[in-house]
Amino acid sequence: MGISRRIDAFQRRHRWAGLPVAVVYKFLDDQGTYLAALLTYYGFVSLFPLLLLGVTVLGYVLHGDPGAQQAVVSSALRNVPVIGDQIRDNVHTLGGSVTGLVVGVVVAIYGALGVTHAAQHALDEVWAVPKAERASIGVAYGKGVLVVLLVGCGVVLTAALSGLATAAGETTGLGALGRSVATVAGVVVNTVLFLLAYHLLPARAGHVRDRLVAAVTAGVAWQGLLSIGTWLVGTRLAGASATYGFFGIVLGLLAWLYLASSVFVLCAELDSVLARHLHPRSLFSMYPDDLDTTVADRRAYASYAESERQKDNQSVDVTFDDEPGELPRPREPQDPRPPDRARSE
Repeated sequence: MGISRRIDAFQRRHRWAGLPVAVVYKFLDDQGTYLAALLTYYGFVSLFPLLLLGVTVLGYVLHGDPGAQQAVVSSALRNVPVIGDQIRDNVHTLGGSVTGLVVGVVVAIYGALGVTHAAQHALDEVWAVPKAERASIGVAYGKGVLVVLLVGCGVVLTAALSGLATAAGETTGLGALGRSVATVAGVVVNTVLFLLAYHLLPARAGHVRDRLVAAVTAGVAWQGLLSIGTWLVGTRLAGASATYGFFGIVLGLLAWLYLASSVFVLCAELDSVLARHLHPRSLFSMYPDDLDTTVADRRAYASYAESERQKDNQSVDVTFDDEPGELPRPREPQDPRPPDRARSE
């Protein structure tokens, strides 16, 4: 037995080793990289309407308020490439308009709904929901509006908790404790938001407990990504020129969004593998000519075929020619002679 076969046998026998393999294989089977790229695209596009909305609101806040202007100039926004330079140099000329506010709200909502629609598609692929059972346009956008409102409330709550924890830390002199409280609060809120998204967006209803592991993992990972992004902006991109900052922030933002989208899809795959018992998988199941598949392999491949069902009155049946976990028996050699001659001899 080769080393690869030994590794395969080991991960099949040990749950802790077989689970990561099954999650990665499920991610690859579902073309998770493309699902993450779709989420990245809509997330990137939706940021510009949100930026327009933010600048418009900022113009209203700063208009005729020197104290608010100085607060913005002295805030962490001054270290953000391009945006920070523009705010610092033109803070006295910012102004809000009703037209900009209305356009910003409408386009921001539309962009955010694009993200939720892409997330619904990704989760339906992860849970192998047949196409005939997936949500209609009206239901999909209705769910999207609900999730956008919940995420918006969560963002406001996270910002408020972070501000209160930071202010309490500065007042009492316990800055590190305040930051720790803000981090923990952020993880809790993010976990709840991910749990709601994983539970509400898929077309096929499931139990909340089946989404809990993914929500906790995604909440912790999301907080880690935010910390990494804050560190990069504060150390690597702080004070960058407008030209360098433009390319840096665009490429860095795309990379960060893709990483965050991959985490979202991977965590959903983790729940799907656990809830549907799609582990352990064979290390060699990716090769079409390898027939030493496990029960989990068979179950996964059957679900992929069933997810292509297009009509309510259509049925999809999947069969395999051999038993799972067993190599197929070699075929009997065929007699080259004609049947009549073989029987006569």
